[in-house]
Amino acid sequence: MTLHRLIAAERWRERRRLRQAGLCATLVATASVLLLALSGWFLTAAALAGGTGIVAAQAFNYMLPSAMIRLLAIVRTGARYGERLASHGAAFGALARLRPALYRALTTAPPSVALALGRGEAAARLIGDVDAVEWRFVRLSGPWGVVAALASGAALTLLGGWLAMAATLACVWGALGLARAWADQLEQPGCAVQQAMGALREEVVTIGGAAAELRCFALEDWATARIAAASDRLSQAQARQAAVAARFEALHAISVALAAASALLLLAGAGAPITALAALAAAMTADATAPILRAMAERGRLREAEARLDTLFEAAEEHPAANGACDANLKIDGTPFAPGSRIALTGPSGCGKTTMVEGLLGLRPLPPGRIMVGGRDAACLAPETLRASFAWAPQDAALMAGTVRDNLRLADDQASEDRLWQALHDAALDTVVRALPEGLDSWLGEDGARLSGGERRRLSLARAYLANAPWLLLDEPGEGLDAAVAAQVARRLDARLKRTGQGMILVSHRPVLSALCDRQWTADGGNRRSVA
Repeated sequence: MTLHRLIAAERWRERRRLRQAGLCATLVATASVLLLALSGWFLTAAALAGGTGIVAAQAFNYMLPSAMIRLLAIVRTGARYGERLASHGAAFGALARLRPALYRALTTAPPSVALALGRGEAAARLIGDVDAVEWRFVRLSGPWGVVAALASGAALTLLGGWLAMAATLACVWGALGLARAWADQLEQPGCAVQQAMGALREEVVTIGGAAAELRCFALEDWATARIAAASDRLSQAQARQAAVAARFEALHAISVALAAASALLLLAGAGAPITALAALAAAMTADATAPILRAMAERGRLREAEARLDTLFEAAEEHPAANGACDANLKIDGTPFAPGSRIALTGPSGCGKTTMVEGLLGLRPLPPGRIMVGGRDAACLAPETLRASFAWAPQDAALMAGTVRDNLRLADDQASEDRLWQALHDAALDTVVRALPEGLDSWLGEDGARLSGGERRRLSLARAYLANAPWLLLDEPGEGLDAAVAAQVARRLDARLKRTGQGMILVSHRPVLSALCDRQWTADGGNRRSVA
């Protein structure tokens, strides 16, 4: 589903709150025009009555107009609060569903798209670009207010004559027409802001992830200069966008002044109270265009954000959907492997072993026709199908900031306590976890900082054990382990495979682990594979 269809669906889902926001915007605009017009008439008429003598002043009805002014002020304040509550409620509700949909699009996008995004750029789209779409919802009530202001303003200025009404409407439509032309011409600064914001996030995340290495090699100044350059580009883009916004603000102010001045000039002989009423009504009618003018000023940012998001949604939509359940039947280069086989993926460093492993999970493209899963070409299978067939322990053993339990349950969020401990035991990590202050609920910190490198790797291995998949896909599970621990991991892995009947594809330079395999799949630098 593309972004536009998702937004349309969210507008339908939030239609009740959006209607409430529109009705409140109608009340705000109508009350604002009536309030200022009535105030102008009342103050002018009261001043004239007071200036004509005590008798006229005492005969003037102060109570009814002042009561109406108070009522209109209360209605405007309450309706403005209601509009913001309803429009932001609709926006936040829609965004709360759009973000998971975007995250799913990120995870299901083809590798050529997903791998092109760094963590900072992905975060920029999940946060910055989705937030920009908030404008689409918050500003939906703007047209309601403009229509209401035009109707009430036209009715009030008509009290002074049709020329005053026509001049007011001409000022409003002229401002909107000019703003639309500008919006089409001035989109680039807004687009540049979104692009520069994503680039800055990417720089911060990338450089921040290598903070220790940068300090070690005294590259702090280099890193600071990189981030400063990205920040300067963002500042320059924001300055250009601010100039665009200022142009629209100036247009708004000029339209308000022109509407009021034209009413004053055209109604010079209509009497001071009516002239004041019409002039202030005209000013507030023009003032009601402010939300639409601001939205037009932000059009470039919104369109760029939507285009960036649409790239992901369209890529995910073109990718095949999940097609079939996991299957234990595996064939590599025409050679079948029975369920429960233990395959060692071998070859010199740099020959593409990890790339092939990631291809089996849909993280990278696979060469077509080389690997068959359940009788189907793995290159054509959806990532969901591949990931249901292979439980992965990656080479870099990435962990999330959370507890031991949180990290394990990424593989199975319904895993029982016994299963969690069994997986830890099979990974030779149960003793370490029991020694932690809160056991399974011990906080591990960012990327498992409380654990050593070998312990993080074994926690990743335990997580793979929890996944209910017919094949284990283990990429260097013994790296960073001393000989005794590696031997213990190998013994327990052997016992687990015998107990569960799972198959295994193993990448390892540790003889104690590779000795568990009964078949071999060799990769060389030319990306040719031989199976034995």
